[in-house]
Amino acid sequence: MKIRTLMLGWEFPPYISGGLGTACYGLTKAMGRMGMEVTFLLPRMGPVRMAGNPEMTLESGFPHVRLRAVPSSLIAYGRRGNPPSAQPATTGAAVLEEEPGGPAPYGPNICEEVQRYALRVMKIAESEEFDVIHAHDWMTFPAGIALSARSGKPLVVQVHSTEFDRSGEHVNQYVYDIERHGMHAAARVITVSNYTRNIVVSRYSVPPEKVEVVYNGIDFNDFGQAVPPQAAQVGGDKVVLFLGRITMQKGPEYFLYAAKKVLEREKNVKFVMAGDGDRLYGTIDLAAWLGIGHKVFFTRFLRGAEVDRVYRMADLYVMPSVSEPFGIAPLEALQHNVPVLVSKSSGIAEAFRNALKVDFWDIDEMANKIIAVLRHPPLQETLRTNGRKEALRFRWEDSAARVNEVYHKVLNVA
Repeated sequence: MKIRTLMLGWEFPPYISGGLGTACYGLTKAMGRMGMEVTFLLPRMGPVRMAGNPEMTLESGFPHVRLRAVPSSLIAYGRRGNPPSAQPATTGAAVLEEEPGGPAPYGPNICEEVQRYALRVMKIAESEEFDVIHAHDWMTFPAGIALSARSGKPLVVQVHSTEFDRSGEHVNQYVYDIERHGMHAAARVITVSNYTRNIVVSRYSVPPEKVEVVYNGIDFNDFGQAVPPQAAQVGGDKVVLFLGRITMQKGPEYFLYAAKKVLEREKNVKFVMAGDGDRLYGTIDLAAWLGIGHKVFFTRFLRGAEVDRVYRMADLYVMPSVSEPFGIAPLEALQHNVPVLVSKSSGIAEAFRNALKVDFWDIDEMANKIIAVLRHPPLQETLRTNGRKEALRFRWEDSAARVNEVYHKVLNVA
């Protein structure tokens, strides 16, 4: 049976601000290659009219994959406002009220935009045929729940990150409630690692038998022969790279504290922090306060060729995340022939052998391992060569095949 999937996400290249877009791109592309029929509903601001033509079709470039734009200013990592007076779409679309005039500019209340997105998804879905609904992360869960209730089609939710990953113990109760409701309303919950599965089971009380693990992947077919980092040295200095959102979750402060300890023993090292986030300016201030501001370079958000270039400059990639459900960036680093040091509080750490691992809070050990890689070329080469070979095992085709298995379980078809 060829299963038709209606997929709900909030970013997809080139409209991308984080790892979810990369994951949606890789997974959807692989699903299309396997012959799975996917319609991906993508929030997008632009000249999209609601009256008579509630969507436009975008080119995906993949076989069996269609992109349909949802007129919405829903974007990731914006400011979260106070919960709206109305409840989220948990049992159907009746609780949603559409404002006239199309999508309003994105404001401080992302919760209201989540509701508007849900209503527009309901309208667009009226003209679609599908067998299963697949919703990615909390902002699409209300739409998925409402659509499942109206259509009678099963809902699968995929958890790429939880509110505990993003906020620690200071969770936004409104977001947590949406996450929990989505997980319990779904026929199956997909998590990107056992690390995240444990959070879903323990923190959200989801029955363990309902949660399936599907690791993320990477597409080496889209990338040629990696350029050795030595070919792009910066002023003769070694380069240590942090690439990711500069938020509490990603541990930028621990990276800087470790950088200071490295620089106390190794002078010819530069640290590059590539990314944006709510901790950007605080992190810049911390680098100055530590007296290492002249050795730390902030590039802001990078994309495309800029990402390739910064990886080629690096001798080591460090992911010091406080809580990382998976971590695609280390695989991207190895794709570029860059060895990696990852936090033990990550999904990639449980699944990957050829990487150095450290507790995010242990800045002494983090510094020691950074120095070991920079001082000992044989160690660097071993991590690079074996890591790249192991990274080849993480294929999006395998992820897509596992998702297809989940769909068949949900639909109870052979």
